[in-house]
Amino acid sequence: MKNRKGFTLVEIMIVVAIIALLAAIAIPNLLRARLTANEAAAQATLRTMSTGSEAFGAANNGNYPTAITDLTNATPAYLNEDYTAASRQGYNYTYDSDASGYTANATPIDCGVTGNHDYSITTGGVLVSANCTG
Repeated sequence: MKNRKGFTLVEIMIVVAIIALLAAIAIPNLLRARLTANEAAAQATLRTMSTGSEAFGAANNGNYPTAITDLTNATPAYLNEDYTAASRQGYNYTYDSDASGYTANATPIDCGVTGNHDYSITTGGVLVSANCTG
């Protein structure tokens, strides 16, 4: 008899089963971590928008910006970029304002996949969270 080298079919199937089991444990945790990171980024972005709006109001005798472009086009700029121009990290952003106040919103692109909460921040920097619908 020849001395054969290699793995038997049973050994290969056991290795594949172990890899599948590890993937079944790791993938949901990875997706949950990504969702949590998206939500933390959404909150941070809203706080950045709020800080820029509050700084603008302080510099303009209590008058808040009437559009996000007032924050991005100022010299020096209160915001480095227009966060409402495109989706970022699983969220879409909106910014509504007038001279008396502002509201910024973050909504997940796909509720339950890219985020579980809608976030809103209003004049004074009050951040509110609600379960997303959809």
